[in-house]
Amino acid sequence: MSASSLKSETIELMGKLGVSQAALEGGDLAVHSPTNGEKIAEVKTSSAAEIKAQIEKAHEAFKVWRTVPGPRRGELVRLLGEELRASKEDLGRVVSLEAGKIPSEGLGEVQEMIDICDFAVGLSRQLYGLTIATERADHRMMETWHPLGVVGIISAFNFPVAVWSWNAALALVCGNSTVWKPSEKTPLTALACQAILDRALAKFGDAPEGLATMFVAERDGGEVMVDHEKVALVSATGSTRMGRQVGPRVAQRFGRTILELGGNNAGIVCPSADMDMAVRAIAFGAMGTAGQRCTTTRRLFVHESMYDDMVARLKKAYLGVTIGDPLKSDALVGPLIDKDAADNMNKALESAKASGGTVTGGERVDVNGDASYYYRPALVEMPEQTGPMFEETFAPILYVTKYSDFDDALEMQNAVGAGLSSCIFTLNVREAEKFLSAVGSDCGIANVNIGTSGAEIGGAFGGEKETGGGRESGSDAWKAYMRRATNTVNYGTALPLAQGVSFDIE
Repeated sequence: MSASSLKSETIELMGKLGVSQAALEGGDLAVHSPTNGEKIAEVKTSSAAEIKAQIEKAHEAFKVWRTVPGPRRGELVRLLGEELRASKEDLGRVVSLEAGKIPSEGLGEVQEMIDICDFAVGLSRQLYGLTIATERADHRMMETWHPLGVVGIISAFNFPVAVWSWNAALALVCGNSTVWKPSEKTPLTALACQAILDRALAKFGDAPEGLATMFVAERDGGEVMVDHEKVALVSATGSTRMGRQVGPRVAQRFGRTILELGGNNAGIVCPSADMDMAVRAIAFGAMGTAGQRCTTTRRLFVHESMYDDMVARLKKAYLGVTIGDPLKSDALVGPLIDKDAADNMNKALESAKASGGTVTGGERVDVNGDASYYYRPALVEMPEQTGPMFEETFAPILYVTKYSDFDDALEMQNAVGAGLSSCIFTLNVREAEKFLSAVGSDCGIANVNIGTSGAEIGGAFGGEKETGGGRESGSDAWKAYMRRATNTVNYGTALPLAQGVSFDIE
């Protein structure tokens, strides 16, 4: 596909999704497709003043939206889900075009959006508070949950639409307004999502203006939102380095954060493992999305009795996996997002070699010329956990090392800063249960006979330690988007005090 036809396809797709050609031309931010490196759009960025005005409008919208009954708020999200269903093919294609994902992953990301909308619609009738036993006669004690305010969303390039939907769907049914800053590497998908949401808002009919909006900006634009006192919650997805800056800035003004940061994820392969299942899960976990998932499998600890067989099977998979342009082929591995990602991959592999690692794969593959960055995934056999294994490199690199003692494998898995996702392959119930216990995996996601990638929206998504501790999506993650009040009602004629305190006055 030539550059001109790629740009033409972008304009056509965006037009079908509701974004005008004028919005894609003449702006100050150039958008390049990682599939071939060509410029496909120029979009306008927002100034600090414009962002502040947008937040103020969102705050005014919140004051109206918080009074709307929860089930009615859920209707807006139901309409968004319907619009996403109608736009799934086109939006999935834009994800592939702008983020470089293979088609099934682009479509899968949009399906995640649809799924979270379904979840949130049901949730809109289930914002439950507890009735609490009270020690005082003729009293009732309960907790109630109230909308929080403006929710600021910062998303990353690797899941350019799903992460926004996880936050927006829950925030909206909880009674909040939202303002979204997408990655400057993937603004087109955000413009498309806003157009889709605008159609849902129009069908809804009476939502306040400014309820759910987005803006395109570089890092300084995100800082405006992070520092704004009327942004009650900042949900930020990105690197641990980014989180170290966002977290303290929001905390300084006593705002709230949901931080979804790095993930140096590991798997353990035990002697009883189903090898066919393990190889398939590890291959997808390590190579899917060209290693650019926060849940990508980056470290693998294999029992010494299985090591040679496992490495041989993985080498076959790594040397045989198809690499190509996701817009023109059915390849399983697409491009890295940009040159910086490629440079980081090369640096990590050089560091691994210097630490005694043996690399299979990892070379650049010529697809669409020098302006795109396609690499064969790298399998790195390491003598021990050392060097780059302690760092997350956002690229398709899997480090493999042996273990002999199960407790040692657990210790190695937990010995890194991040604590997002983890997995074990075993048919031994003792190993599986210990892995899931308090002395096992220290990650927010711990899987048995399933890889580290591929979380469903029904479970709360997030991790511990340097991953930030935040939770998004399912389970009771909705509570992060609301504030809790404890209420006590006295329906008697006396005034007994708690803890038996006596305070009589004339």
